[in-house]
This record gives sequence, C-alpha cells and structure tokens, in this order.
Amino acid sequence: MKTLVVGANGKIGKILVGLLKEEDKHTVSAMVRSAEQKEAYTSQGVEAVLADLEGSVDELSKAMEGCDAIVFTAGSGGSTGADKTLLIDLDGAVKTIEAAEKAGIERFIMVSALQAQTRENWNEHILPYYVAKHYADRMLLASKLNYTIIRPGGLTDEPGTGLVQIEENLTRGYIPRADVAKVIVASLDDSRTYKRSFDLVSGEAQLPEAFNGLA
Repeated sequence: MKTLVVGANGKIGKILVGLLKEEDKHTVSAMVRSAEQKEAYTSQGVEAVLADLEGSVDELSKAMEGCDAIVFTAGSGGSTGADKTLLIDLDGAVKTIEAAEKAGIERFIMVSALQAQTRENWNEHILPYYVAKHYADRMLLASKLNYTIIRPGGLTDEPGTGLVQIEENLTRGYIPRADVAKVIVASLDDSRTYKRSFDLVSGEAQLPEAFNGLA
C-alpha cells in the first residue's frame, strides 16, 4: 500500500515517513511544501512531492497520483494564529478529503485530537484548534472514504513504548508522537480500524492487540 503522508515535515509526519520507509508492507510518499523539504527527503531515498494545503484541490489530487492511502497529519502549529488554524487544520484537511475522493483513493487516516468529538471537553486555551479538528472530522465522517480518525491525547517527544490504550471515549492522557506514528502504520490495513474513530493515549496494550478495544 503506497501511502501519502500529508504533513511529512511535522514531528509525527517525520517519524511516520521513517517507519513506512523501513516497512516491507507499505511504501511512502512525503508531501511537503518547499523545495528544501523535498530535497531533504529525496536525499534519503524517500519519494517526495510538492503541494500546499492552501493551494487547490486539483493540486492536492495530483500529488496523490499512484497512492493507495492518505494520512493527514498536518497542522498549522502552535506559533500561528486562528487564521492559519482555519486554513490548514480545517480547510486544508477538507480539501485533502475532497482531493482523495477526486483521485479515487479510498483509504484515509486523519490525525485529530483527544475528545475533538465532544465540545464540552475541549481545551479552552486552544478552542480554534478544536473547532477545526471537530469539523474536519465531521466532513471525513460524511464522505465516502474508508476512514480512520485517530484522536491522540497530549503529545510528547519522549521515546515510544509501543504500549497504548485505544477506546472510543477517553477523557485524558498523553502519548509520545512515536507511538502515534506506530498506531497509524498499524491502522493502515487493519479492518478493525475501518470506518472507526477512537481516542489514543499511552497504556498497557501492545499493537495490534490494542485494536481489540474497538470490537
């Protein structure tokens, strides 16, 4: 399965590209927005494509050519304002969904945020981010794509443990970005994650057994 990683220059994206590069089951294409970022990947032997989430749906669809799955792990980042959150985390995500449908790609994994589905539990300090995640997720749910929505808790840069907790409704918790990337890879062709949304934090279950909680 050839997977396009949207947001390949982000922290989770870089880890994910590395994992997919080393895998036997999947191949990877890294979507980046600058020539320098593309060169950084191609110099490592990783296929990379240039596209901008503030560009057109056609541009994004072209970047997806030849791919079988899309992972959306892009974000505007904490140093930008609500305007960029709206343009990248919401509209960029929705355009990626539309582009996947246009390109005939069915498999789509969205990296969202813990409790994005429940307004009452949103972090009041980053409300625009949660609004963006909530409505991007709703657009994916309304699409015809074979989606998985992964809602990780607070993200850390600690080494991954491979031990996670996966449930449809978890109210708090943290998880290393490395473990989020591992869950994405494991989700790609695991039917237990098809058309499912779930919260993700560090726990005691190993992959892929951790998906049993979705049964």
